[in-house]
Amino acid sequence: MKTLHIYILRQVLATLFMTLVVFTFVMLLGNVLREVLDLIVSGYVSAGVFAQAVGLLVPWIWAYSLPMAMLAATLLVFGRFSADNELTAVRASGVSLISLISPVLLLSLALCVMSAWINMEIAPTCRVAYKKLQFKARAELTKIQLPEGRYIRDFAEKGYIFFIGRNRSGSLDDVKILLLGDKTNVVSIVMAPRGEVVIDEAAKVIRFKLFDAESVNHIGDSPSYVNGDASVEIPFGDLTVPKRLGGKPDISNMTFAELRAELRDLESRFGSAPAASLAPAQARELLNRMRKTRDDTTTPIRVHIHRQIATSFACFGFTLVGIPLGIRVHRRETNIGFVIALVLVLVYYGLLLVGMGLDARPEFAPHLIVWVPNFLFQAVGAVLLWRANRGI
Repeated sequence: MKTLHIYILRQVLATLFMTLVVFTFVMLLGNVLREVLDLIVSGYVSAGVFAQAVGLLVPWIWAYSLPMAMLAATLLVFGRFSADNELTAVRASGVSLISLISPVLLLSLALCVMSAWINMEIAPTCRVAYKKLQFKARAELTKIQLPEGRYIRDFAEKGYIFFIGRNRSGSLDDVKILLLGDKTNVVSIVMAPRGEVVIDEAAKVIRFKLFDAESVNHIGDSPSYVNGDASVEIPFGDLTVPKRLGGKPDISNMTFAELRAELRDLESRFGSAPAASLAPAQARELLNRMRKTRDDTTTPIRVHIHRQIATSFACFGFTLVGIPLGIRVHRRETNIGFVIALVLVLVYYGLLLVGMGLDARPEFAPHLIVWVPNFLFQAVGAVLLWRANRGI
């Protein structure tokens, strides 16, 4: 029996590793193409920055690819096991299906613990770090790509036109800045032989520092001249900036501990009771409004808290469904197993997205709806496994 358990476990682990690599590569490729391909093509992203971006994306992708890989592994292994009549031989020797798959079920529970760690801590932390890295790369690209030898009108809506004679990775020569009034008339010209451009992430501005500058102001009846160093700041709303950069991340990128702290903070703000001087009807109305406002504010956070926990159990539900389905499909072909896995994944995450999409409707209790895929898959998997164990 021990030899049989080791054999099954080795088969599942080998297939799990293979499918995890495949799903991670496919999802990683999609994210890289969508988010950092333009930076790669530009040639301004170093190999080290690219490797760091990929490394930060992998844990976030594992939150989704690990359950998918476990589902595909069970479908492929037990489909092949059944197709080769190995399952028939095991049953003929008096070993039940439940006894046979017990190591695989324990493995799925261990993966649930690993998924919880990834979902609640590792993936959100890496996602925030990746967003910051992506922004810095785009900011540096904006700084470096300021073209030379022509007037730059990209910031005319913000009241500025630039001319840069030479740009050496943000170190500028022969700089002219035209300040516009009403976005059309030139009211001031700043000229400098040297300068540099700096991206200030905290202030969210592009800062041009000019050295030995000369400024000509055309405001009033006669122009005025000013000499000395100068600084011009432009808000970089044109860049894709992560929300609350440098402060709290979005709730979708918060760790479990951060979500709990945010929930406690919001709930404490609605903890005061209505004033005793109010009439009972007014007090009830005020209390109902406060509860509705509290629910509207806190429900999205509750949804993300429950989503992190619920998706951690996906490996177990997928295992319960994958084993009997793999036996029932009774095929060796790998593509059949992948197709079934993808269909089941679409069903699971489709139902999960329904709950996530209702986070603004607290009356539907969306934080409980995100548990529906788990209950459904585990219930269906338990029934299918019971039938497969009895040979039905």
